[in-house]
Amino acid sequence: MAKVKLFRASKTDSAATFFDRFRDVIQKLITYLFLLLGVVIAITPFVWMISTSLMSLGESLSIRWFPSSLHFENYLNAWREAQFSEYFINSVIITSITLIGQVTFSVLAAYAFARIDFPGRDLIFTVMLSTMMIPAMVIIIPNFLTVTWLGRIGPIKWINNWPALTIPFMGNVFSIFLLKQFFAQIPDELWDSARIDGAGHLRFLWTVVLPLSTAPLMVIVVLSFIGSWNALAWPLLVTNSPEWRPIAVGLNNFVDEAGQELNLMMAGAFITIIPILIIYFFTQKQFTESIARSGLKG
Repeated sequence: MAKVKLFRASKTDSAATFFDRFRDVIQKLITYLFLLLGVVIAITPFVWMISTSLMSLGESLSIRWFPSSLHFENYLNAWREAQFSEYFINSVIITSITLIGQVTFSVLAAYAFARIDFPGRDLIFTVMLSTMMIPAMVIIIPNFLTVTWLGRIGPIKWINNWPALTIPFMGNVFSIFLLKQFFAQIPDELWDSARIDGAGHLRFLWTVVLPLSTAPLMVIVVLSFIGSWNALAWPLLVTNSPEWRPIAVGLNNFVDEAGQELNLMMAGAFITIIPILIIYFFTQKQFTESIARSGLKG
């Protein structure tokens, strides 16, 4: 009898194990199907844009997914007709200045909030963090009035010049928050060792904190680059000539002028995102690593 009961128990456990494994397989299969569906939804417009950019004018206006022959000359025509050379140089200058300023100020502010104890630190950080809930379009007019006033009282012209396009974006709240969360995780023992060696805050930041913070810094660089490169509404507001307008404004003007030349519009759109694809390709590892280590993944 004991052997029969033991056999039945063993058979029941095997069945339960089989059903548990079967359930896990079904759950993973459903998860992978949803992920695959998300990938298809996300990549379909991108594939269509590239495919249309390589079509002839007649093919781009018809309902088809792939060109019969590749027309790479569309990119040259779009670059020439949209005058992207001037806009591209403007975007490189504006983005570079914004990146340097945002990284510098974000690093210094985040380090102060994370490693230096000063009166009102938590209150100031909370108030600053609460500004992230304010929609950007709500403050666009106050910012425009501010840069207009600064251009009138200062020696530098702001409107239709690089200061209005770069300086307002050097203090980014999310960048400060992300770096602050990462800096706060650095062990205090490293700071104690640095103080024993005679290091101050700036030396500790430069020699210890920053080398350990490559991943979040790359995230800031990527997000700041994308935001500055794709800026459209603000440059249209603070510029009135092509002298300092970035490539997003050039693409917007080209879309209005191209009319029915859908293939050239898609070629111009792809040209504008090539730098973003390049910078993300070289920083994707640090980008995903920082999200995993910063506690922002939910």
